[in-house]
Amino acid sequence: MKRMFAAILSVFMLTAATVGANANEPFPNSVKIIVPFPAGGTTDILARFVAQYLGDKLGVTTIVENRPGASGTIGSEMVSKSPNDGSVLLLTATHHVINPSLYRKLPYDTQKDFSPVAVVASAPNALVVNKDFPAKTVADLIAMAKKDPGKYSFGSAGIGGANHLSGELFKQMAGIDIVHIPYKGAAPAMNDLIGGHIPIMFDTLPTVLPAATAGNIRVLAVTSKERAASLPNAPTLNESGVKGFEATAWFGLYMPAANGNAAYTKLVAAMKDILAAPATREKFATQGVDPGKLTGTEFAKFVDAEISKWAGVVKKANVPPAD
Repeated sequence: MKRMFAAILSVFMLTAATVGANANEPFPNSVKIIVPFPAGGTTDILARFVAQYLGDKLGVTTIVENRPGASGTIGSEMVSKSPNDGSVLLLTATHHVINPSLYRKLPYDTQKDFSPVAVVASAPNALVVNKDFPAKTVADLIAMAKKDPGKYSFGSAGIGGANHLSGELFKQMAGIDIVHIPYKGAAPAMNDLIGGHIPIMFDTLPTVLPAATAGNIRVLAVTSKERAASLPNAPTLNESGVKGFEATAWFGLYMPAANGNAAYTKLVAAMKDILAAPATREKFATQGVDPGKLTGTEFAKFVDAEISKWAGVVKKANVPPAD
């Protein structure tokens, strides 16, 4: 009996020591944030803010690395196979929860292979056109598209993103036929819009604002229910005659599946503080986005709900699945 008790006590002490060691395990000295899109887009801009804030908060070196391609899945796959010690993170857009509905098979399980850390920011999309495009209002654009079905095209940061599906929803609700042109990110799509290679685009405000301010593009409307504070003169699509229209984008920070380990707990706490800081709200406002409010388990539940929601939107839009 004494031997059995001693054995149980030994196991308990070993387990306690292991848990204690894990809880006190030092955070990595450097953190790499993977952005699965090209530099210059909204996701990239936000990642560089987060890298700075996390570096200051945790006292670590942070870098941003762009790994674009396949609607965000190439960079996401790399993170899913990385150590879960907090050294490699993923900052991606709404694509992450839409891709399970777009691809017949992904190289990872979106719900099992990642631990959602925080919603970093949310933002309305904007319907924008090349500065020389004849349409001055949403009504003008709809009239032109109805007169010549299939003649006009709209660009996006890739198949299945919030900006692509904003365009598909616009087509459905306005009863028009415009052709989707997917790019490998927001920046190359915006470059082609400015260059006149495509006439129309849906994109988030951080990418839209600089080009609109410079006069290179024109904003016809925003996709949120309310007007955007950073574009007070731009009407909503709802105001512009597309009644009930609403579609917003959000951006999330993830790490490889961590099962609530010490690194995950530390990152969640750090992001909660960062996103609640007035300085973050002020900085994000200059980019036309609002700081996120969901972290940890609340964000994880939101991810599950979003996967289900967007599956319905993709099905209704008849977006063909990719291999």
